[in-house]
Amino acid sequence: MEANDMSSYSFDTMMSSLLGHEDRLGKKTEKTEEKAFQMKGESSGQKNSSVFEAAGRGRGRFGGHGNYGRGKGRGYYDNSSSSNQSYNRGTNKSDIQCHYCKKYGHMQTNCWKKQKEEKHACFVEQENEQPRLFMAFESEEASKSVWYLDSGCSNHMTGTKSSFKELDESHKLKVKLGNDKEVQVEGRGVVAVHNGHGNLKLIYGVYYIPDLAHNLLSVGQMVENNCSVLFDGNECVIKEKKSGVTLAMVKKTSNNLYPLEMSSVETKALVAKVSDISKLLHLRYGHLHENGLRVLNQKDMVIGLPKIGALKLCEGCVYGKQSRRSFPVGRARRATQYLEIVHADLCGPMQTASLGGSKYFLMLTDDYSRMSWVYFLKSKGEAFDMFKNFKALVEKQSEQQVKVLRTDRGGEFTSTKFNQFCEKEGIHHELTTAYTPEQNGVAERKNTTVVEMARSMLKERNLPNQFWAESVRTAVYLLNISPTKAVLNRTPYEAWCGRKPGVSHLRVFGSVCYSLIDAHNRKKLDEKSEKCIFLGYCSQSKGYRLYNPVSGKIVESRNVTFDEEAVWTWREGDNGELVEIFVNDEQEENPSPANSATNTPASSAPSSPGPNNGNGSSDGEGSSSISPPQKFRSLREIYEEQHAFFSADPVTVNEAATKEEWRKAMEEEIASIEKNQTWQLVELPEEKHSIGVKWVFKTKYQADDNIQKYKARLVVKGYAQEYGVDYEKTFSPVARFDTLRTLLALGAYMHWPIYQFDVKSAFLNGELREEVYVDQPEGFIVEGREGFVYRLYKALYGLKQAPRAWYNKIDSYFAETGFERSKSEPTLYIKKQGAGDILVVCLYVDDMIYMGSSASLVSEFKASMMEKFEMTDLGLLYFFLGLEVKQVEDGVFVSQHKYACDLLKRFDMAGCNAVETPMNVNEKLLAGDGTEKADATKFRSLVGGLIYLTHTRPDICFAVSAISRFMHGPTKQHFGAAKRLLRYIARTAEYGLWYCSVSKFKLVGFTDSDWAGCVQDRKSTSGHVFNLGSGAVCWSSKKQNVTALSSSEAEYTAATAAACQAVWLRRILADIKQEQEKATTIFCDNKATIAMNKNPAYHGRTKHISIKVHFIRDLVSEGSVTLEYCSTNEQSADVLTKALSRNKFDYFRSKLGVCKFESMESVEK
Repeated sequence: MEANDMSSYSFDTMMSSLLGHEDRLGKKTEKTEEKAFQMKGESSGQKNSSVFEAAGRGRGRFGGHGNYGRGKGRGYYDNSSSSNQSYNRGTNKSDIQCHYCKKYGHMQTNCWKKQKEEKHACFVEQENEQPRLFMAFESEEASKSVWYLDSGCSNHMTGTKSSFKELDESHKLKVKLGNDKEVQVEGRGVVAVHNGHGNLKLIYGVYYIPDLAHNLLSVGQMVENNCSVLFDGNECVIKEKKSGVTLAMVKKTSNNLYPLEMSSVETKALVAKVSDISKLLHLRYGHLHENGLRVLNQKDMVIGLPKIGALKLCEGCVYGKQSRRSFPVGRARRATQYLEIVHADLCGPMQTASLGGSKYFLMLTDDYSRMSWVYFLKSKGEAFDMFKNFKALVEKQSEQQVKVLRTDRGGEFTSTKFNQFCEKEGIHHELTTAYTPEQNGVAERKNTTVVEMARSMLKERNLPNQFWAESVRTAVYLLNISPTKAVLNRTPYEAWCGRKPGVSHLRVFGSVCYSLIDAHNRKKLDEKSEKCIFLGYCSQSKGYRLYNPVSGKIVESRNVTFDEEAVWTWREGDNGELVEIFVNDEQEENPSPANSATNTPASSAPSSPGPNNGNGSSDGEGSSSISPPQKFRSLREIYEEQHAFFSADPVTVNEAATKEEWRKAMEEEIASIEKNQTWQLVELPEEKHSIGVKWVFKTKYQADDNIQKYKARLVVKGYAQEYGVDYEKTFSPVARFDTLRTLLALGAYMHWPIYQFDVKSAFLNGELREEVYVDQPEGFIVEGREGFVYRLYKALYGLKQAPRAWYNKIDSYFAETGFERSKSEPTLYIKKQGAGDILVVCLYVDDMIYMGSSASLVSEFKASMMEKFEMTDLGLLYFFLGLEVKQVEDGVFVSQHKYACDLLKRFDMAGCNAVETPMNVNEKLLAGDGTEKADATKFRSLVGGLIYLTHTRPDICFAVSAISRFMHGPTKQHFGAAKRLLRYIARTAEYGLWYCSVSKFKLVGFTDSDWAGCVQDRKSTSGHVFNLGSGAVCWSSKKQNVTALSSSEAEYTAATAAACQAVWLRRILADIKQEQEKATTIFCDNKATIAMNKNPAYHGRTKHISIKVHFIRDLVSEGSVTLEYCSTNEQSADVLTKALSRNKFDYFRSKLGVCKFESMESVEK
C-alpha cells in the first residue's frame, strides 16, 4: 500500500489495506508460522497460512463482515498477504499474471487450476485402502539427509530424484492429499543416503513424488520391517525387535516434529535393509574377494559396477574361507652355538614292528649344526628316557648345555615328568600351537626327508618292512654327512665334530654281502663266509651291520665283501612256504643253462629259517633274541590274516550300509526296538537334553570260528548322562564263574542236559523310571521330523541304568512265574514242582543257562520265556562267556581252547617253544630286580588276558597271581616270566576241566600256604581249592594281607579263608537241592593249625591273630566244616602256593581235574 498512490484509494479500500497490514505486524511477533506441507513447485519465499474461502458473489462493496462481502466475481480474502488484495470495482486485471498457470487476468490465489490440485494431506490410492499422511509442522530449512517420522504416511516418500540409487519408474500410483487433491507417484526404488563416516546407506521401498518438498519415513513401514517405534516425552526411540538393539533416537523439535538426520546413524538398518554398497556387491558376487571387485571396476570389465570401498569383516567369509596363516620364510630364529636350540619330534607308529620290536623313532636335531640323532622306541612312553640319554650324550660331546627344546604338543613331550625334568635342568621347552606342525618345521621336514629316504632304500632292494628301523638309522647317518642349506659349505657332521667326514666306506643299502666267519666258529672244510644283507653302519665300532636271514641275527663285521648289484627276493616254494632266493642281476640279464645249473645250489637259501637262539642287536637297542623276518611264513598264515582283514567289522554306518548282511542287522535292531515299544518320537521339551546314539557292529563267531551271526547294536552314549538327572542307581549283579562251574558239575552228576538262551536286545525290556531322551539313529532319521528326538520308556544298551533295569524286569518275571531267587547268588533261580522236580536257571546279563530234572518243566519254561521275551534258543550249551562246553554221555568238559590260542596270537607266541610248567621251580620275583623297564601297557594287557584264562585253568592260577603283583612297574624279568607262562599255555591250550558222574556228589576242600613266600615283604601266599565230584569248581591263590609270624599262623589264616568259601558253596548246593549232610572236609598239611582250631589253649600262638581269623573255630564247632590232615604229597592246593617240579605239578594238575578232552577214556573219540 505504501508503494501505491494514496489518492486513488477509496475509504473502504484503505481500511481493508490497513487491517491487513495490522494483521501482518501481529504475526511477525511469533517465532515461526504454521503451515502444511506444500508441493515442491511453490516458491520458497511464498508464505501461505490457513486459507479461508470467501462465499460472496456478485457486485458491490466489501462489507467487512467476517470473510464474506460483496465484490466482483468469485474471490478469496487472505488476511496474511499484502499481495493478495480483493478486487474492487474498477481494478484493471488484464496486466496481472498468475504465477502458477502463467496466464493473465488473475492472481495465483485465485487460480482455478491450483485450487483443483492443491491439498494439505496425501495418501496412496490402492485397491481397498488409502493410507493417509496428516502432518503439520513449523517451517525449517529442508535437507536431503533429514527424514521426518510420520505416523500417517503409509510408505517412505521423497521428492528428490537424484537421491535414488535404483528407481523403477514403471511403478505408477496416485497420492491423495487431505483436501482430496491427487498427485502422481513417478516410481519406487532404493534411496542412497551418505552417513557421516563416508559410507553409503540404502533405504528400500521409497516412493518418488516430484512435488514432495520433504523426505518422509513411514512409521507403519518401520513396524512392518521388525522395528519398534516408541514416542515417549521429547524423543522417539527406534529399536530392532529381535535383538533389542537401539537403531536411532530422534529428538522432538520445538515445532513438535521428529526429524531424523541420516548422517548420524551407524551401520544398523532402520526401517529397511540399510547396508554398505560395497558389502552388498560383495554378497551379490558370492563373497568374492574385494580385490576381485576392484579389478572388475578399475578395468571396466563389467557394466554398472560402482566404485568399491573397503570392506568390513564379513562373518560369512570367516566361517567359510578362514585358513591357516602363512609362515614367514627365512625369518625363523637360528641358534648361534651348539645346543642352543634342539628340535625334537616323534614319528610313528609304523604299521610293522622293526626287528627289535620298535614302532616309533625319536628324531633330535641341533639347530646350529643340523646334526641329527635317532632313537627307536617300542612305545611313546620311552621318549622321556631317550631324551635324557640324548642330553647326557650331546652335552658331554659338545661341552655345552641344552638351552631350548622345541617340540609339538604330543603327550610324550607334555607329561608331568618331562616338564619337571626341563624345569629342573633349566631347559626352556617351546611347544607348537595345537595343530600347527609348521612351527616345528625343522623336525617335521627332517622326519619327512628321513622317511622318504628310508622308503626309497627299502623299495629299491625289495626288502620287507621289518627293516624300516635299519633304513631310518642309515638315512640319518647319510644325512649327517650330506650338504644342507642351513649350514654353509659344511656338512652337519663337520659342523658338529670339526672335521670332514670320509665316504669311501659307503655301500648300497640292502645289497648282498659276504661276512667272514671267525676261525674258531668253523671247521676246516666249512665255508669261510656267510651270505648276509647289508643294513647300515655301526655306531660304536668301525664295521658294518649285516643281517643273516638264515639265523635271523644282526651281526657286526669289518671283514665284508660286497656285491652291490645283487639283490634278495622272496618267492613261493614247492610246499607253500616263502623261501629266499639269491638272484644276480647279470645272470638274470644273460641267463646261461650251465651257469644256472651250477649256481643254483650255492645261491639258494634254506627253505626255512634257522633256529632263533642267537643274540644280535637291532635298532640300536642292545642284544636280544631276534626272530626271523616276517616274510618267513607259510601261505596258510597269510591267508588267515587276509581272511581276518576282509572280515573286519565295520566302524561307521556308511561302511556297514554297503553290505547286505549289516543293513539287515541294523533293520532287525530297529524292528526289535519298535516292536518292544522302547521309545516314542517327540519334540524335545525345554530344559531337557538329548543323548547321542551310535551303531556298534560285531561279528559273532562259534567256537570253531564259523560265523554265528552279524550283530548290529544301537548304543546310547551313556558317558553324557548326569547323575540325578537321567540316571540314579546302576548296579546290576552277574553270575559268578564259581556258580557256573558248580552247575556244570551238577549237570554232569545228574546227567541233565544243559541248555542256553540268548535274549535278543535284553536291555530293551528294562523299564525306565527316569525321563531320558536320545537322538534319532544315523541312517534311520524320520523324514520331515528331523529335529525330533526319542523319549525312552525302556532301556537301551549304553545307558548307565540299563543293566539294572533289565535285571529288575527279569527278576520280577521269575518271581511271578514261581521261581525262588537264591539268597547267596542273586542271579541263580530255582523252581520246584511236584515230587522233587526242579528247574535251575542262571543269568549272566542277557545270556542264561538252564537245566532241570523234568523234560516237561524245561519245555514249559522255554515256551513261556519265548512268549514273554524275544529269545534265541541256542539249544545245548556249547559256548558261554568264552567257555567251550562239550556235553557227552559220561560228563561235561569245559575249556577255553579258542581263547588261549587267540591270546597266543595276540602276543606273537603262537609258534613259541613250549615248556612243561608255568614257572621255574622256586622262582621268586622282585619289584626292583635291576633289569630294564618293560612296556607296562602290554604287560597289563597280557596279565588281564591270563586272569580270564584262569576260569578253567586252576593250574596257572599261582603263576598269574605272582606276575600280577608287578603291574604298576613291570621289568624285563617280569615280562619274561609272563612269556614263559604263555609258552606253557601253548603246550596245554587244549586242556580244561572234566566233570563226570561219580557215586557221591561231595564237596571236598584243600588249603595250603607258602610261609613268607614273598621276598619283598615276607608275606605268605594262601591257596585253596574245592572239588565237587571229579573236578575243581572253586579255587584261589592270593597273597595274605598280614605278615604271619610262623608257618602255623599262615596255614591258620589260609584255612579260615577256605572255610568261608566252603560256607558259601554249601549254601549254593542247598539251594539246588544238593545239601551236604555232613560237615565239609578241608584237608590241611599242618597239624598245628588243626590243633589251633580244636583247642583254644594255644594262646601263645594265637593271641596276636585278628579276631576275624578265628571265625573258623565257630564253623568247626557248629559242624559246617572240619579240618583233617593230609600229607604234603597229597595236598592239591600246593599247586596254588608255589612253583613245583614237573612231576609234582602234573600229579596235582590231574587231581584238580585238568586234562585234555581226548585223554578221558570214557569219551568217544
